Amino acid sequence: MEEFLWVEKYRPKFISECILPDTLKQTFQEFINQDNIPNLLLTGGPGIGKTTVAKAMLNEIDADYIVINGSMNGNIDTLRNEIKDFASTMSFSTGRKYVILDEADYLNPQSTQPALRNFMEEFSKNCGFILTCNFKNRIIEPLHSRCSVVEFNIPKAERPRVASQFFKRVTDILTRENVEFDNKVVAKMVESHFPDFRRVLNELQRYSATGKIDTGVLVNTGDVSVEELVTHLKAKSFTEMRKWVAQNSDTDTASTLRKLYDIANEKMKPHSIAQLVLILADYQYKAAFVADQEINLVACMTEIMANCEFD
Repeated sequence: MEEFLWVEKYRPKFISECILPDTLKQTFQEFINQDNIPNLLLTGGPGIGKTTVAKAMLNEIDADYIVINGSMNGNIDTLRNEIKDFASTMSFSTGRKYVILDEADYLNPQSTQPALRNFMEEFSKNCGFILTCNFKNRIIEPLHSRCSVVEFNIPKAERPRVASQFFKRVTDILTRENVEFDNKVVAKMVESHFPDFRRVLNELQRYSATGKIDTGVLVNTGDVSVEELVTHLKAKSFTEMRKWVAQNSDTDTASTLRKLYDIANEKMKPHSIAQLVLILADYQYKAAFVADQEINLVACMTEIMANCEFD
């Protein structure tokens, strides 16, 4: 059955097709050339290609694998049963089997993650493990030590090239889907959400329902402006600030914090900038652990209001 979602329909099936910095691509290609993929912990931001890379490598070496989502099936019994059932059955291929544990940073670090460490040892003869996560600090050290950790960082010097490659990829997809598009609009969307490739594709598919991607799309997909937020912070208006956070709750927290950091020099009194940086760094770290990002962001803004002065 043909995939409906573009992120699945056009998911790269080979490492050579993946849009990655050269050093990362070479690392993964070397694993394939050796026909031996070690236990891996793939870490990086959302939509950057961690799961795609894991599947592409295993497809290229023709390995049997299953995918377990840590945020949906993260209890110990589910993991034990699924991994045991998979590892104990005969493989259709001649090599090792693999378990891709997606969103492993959602697994409980006090119970499930220590159990996973034991599973990795118990089934090591039959199974390799590839863990993906957005926040590697949520993964306990014993799992780090049992995996080769690969960070999906895009060096500043390579960002224009990688973004250009992705722009070409999405315009090819739009052409194949018979969607009319404005190059400048697509470029703006790539720029706005880079390097979250998944979000770009999902947004483009959503707005392509009319058969056209034009400047009207930017009204809905433009960057969240923090100008209004700064106004509320400066006025120390807790109610309005909280309302702004609620209205923009679907925006990536890290993106909002980064925008505040970027405009600090022009919006804040010089003696407050250092304090702002410390607050932003503290709450960016906390964002990796909290259950409710909205509450965390409101707490961050409250601390900024209490401790920083704006021009």
